[in-house]
Order: sequence, then C-alpha cells, then structure tokens
Amino acid sequence: MTETTAFDFSLLTQGSIPLKAYEADAKIFLAGESGSEMFIVRTGKVAIKAGGMIVENVGPGGVFGEMSLIDGSPRSATAVAAEPSEIAVIGKDGFRALVQKSPEFALTVMQIMARRIRRTNESL
Repeated sequence: MTETTAFDFSLLTQGSIPLKAYEADAKIFLAGESGSEMFIVRTGKVAIKAGGMIVENVGPGGVFGEMSLIDGSPRSATAVAAEPSEIAVIGKDGFRALVQKSPEFALTVMQIMARRIRRTNESL
C-alpha cells in the first residue's frame, strides 16, 4: 500500500522544518519507542513494518509517525528507509506552528489517519 498526499514543501521550509537524509535500510524509528516527531517524505520511500511485515510503503508527500506525536503513545510500528530518502522531521512545536499557519495541514493529517483506520477496519 502506498500513501499519497500533496504536501506543500515550501510551507515546511518557511517554518524551518529540518530535512534529514536516510540511506537505504536505515531505521528511522522502532516499534515501542517513544515518539515526539512525525515525518513527511520529500524523496525516496519508507517501509512501515509491524509484526515483521510491511504494512505500508510511504512515498514522496506521504506522512508517517503522526500518531505518537499526537497522542504521546509509543510507536506502533517500525519505519525503515526502503531506499535513499530525504525526510522532513516535524516535532511538536513545528506541528503546532504548521497547524496555526495552515489549518489545511491539520485537516490533511486527519484525512490520512482516517484512511488508515478505514483500511485497517476493512482488513479485519
């Protein structure tokens, strides 16, 4: 499964959101870790793994890691760069600033979460 979203990266650079490069096979975070950041893929692809299986591939414009940022719970999956990737790293302060500057940003994140919940429900 691939998540696609049209995030405006100029909004992220205006908000001084850092970009980080990951080599292929680099672990971005592990299931069970605490998380206070979410991520948006600028280039490349990230595999989201749970129970040893890839549950989602996130490509350019796709979001991951948002649940832990929002609710403060441990990561529910592991994220690994499937290929060399450049990823925006958004902490709590950056998230709040983006939501204030662009309420559409928050709506887009909520839509992504809703689609994931629906897909999970359909697979049960």
